[in-house]
Amino acid sequence: MISRKLAERLRDAGLGWQPTAGDRFVVPDRDMDDDVFVVSDMVVDVHDLPGGRVIGFNGTVEWALDSILAAEVVWLPREDQLRDRLGGAFVRLEAVPPGWVVVVRTRATEQRHADADVESAYARALLELLALQDG
Repeated sequence: MISRKLAERLRDAGLGWQPTAGDRFVVPDRDMDDDVFVVSDMVVDVHDLPGGRVIGFNGTVEWALDSILAAEVVWLPREDQLRDRLGGAFVRLEAVPPGWVVVVRTRATEQRHADADVESAYARALLELLALQDG
């Protein structure tokens, strides 16, 4: 998973987000910076009851934070979402110990973006593409 800092850099570079089920995000500056939330159509809880473990499906949850503007959270895009955003610029993913390299084609040249985490390597490549589109 990419770091909050890298996700903020993507957002600040212009990466848009339409929240959908399965998307991960953090709520900064509310004493929940380390908690990762997932957009879900349904909340699933596990309860240990005398008869055994039960998976409960709930439509709503009683919680102090009823809602928050999407603009106030930081999206943590997944590998597939980052790769999709690279679009036709994506050339390949290489396993290069101790991590990963994402190769993209920009302005007729290939660029390599490395990181120990595969999602972070994709994010670094996307940051470069966003910067080129902006400049």
